[in-house]
Amino acid sequence: MSDAEQPDEPSEQEQPPPTRYGVPVTFSRGQEVLHPAREQLLEVATAARDDGFGFLVDVTAVDYLLHDRSDLPAGVDPERFEVVVALRNHRERSYIRLRVQVPEADPSVPTLFDLWPGCEALEREVFDMFGIEFTDHPDMTRILMPEDWLGHPLRKDFAIGRIPVQFKDAPSTR
Repeated sequence: MSDAEQPDEPSEQEQPPPTRYGVPVTFSRGQEVLHPAREQLLEVATAARDDGFGFLVDVTAVDYLLHDRSDLPAGVDPERFEVVVALRNHRERSYIRLRVQVPEADPSVPTLFDLWPGCEALEREVFDMFGIEFTDHPDMTRILMPEDWLGHPLRKDFAIGRIPVQFKDAPSTR
């Protein structure tokens, strides 16, 4: 067969990105990282749990206000916030992370409470520190900051040093 008769084989650059549970996958620090859209989070989390990832390790968030987002796969549009869910499969001794892009204009994602009730405090912490609401959460209230605190301290645009926090029974420095 001559070169002209060779069947067309897609180059590595033309290969579609890998997927798992129908969402794009990347790899970081030896872990598989899934990138579901907000509306896919519950479906992907349920599939992962049913596939052996029964232990929710962590729920946290990142504020990418001024950060380059070149680490996202094609087709995933970067947003200011990202919710990160770490899951563990004890049987296979493996981890996966779910990275969900969350827009600044509507900082909300569905709660994982019905799948992992132990995430209740973790989701409240993300809400308290970043202002990302977990819809249908049973108690979406502050957990670390006082109820009357204005703002979310881990947002990159939160002004620091405005109001000193006085803890109960702490000696005064005055």
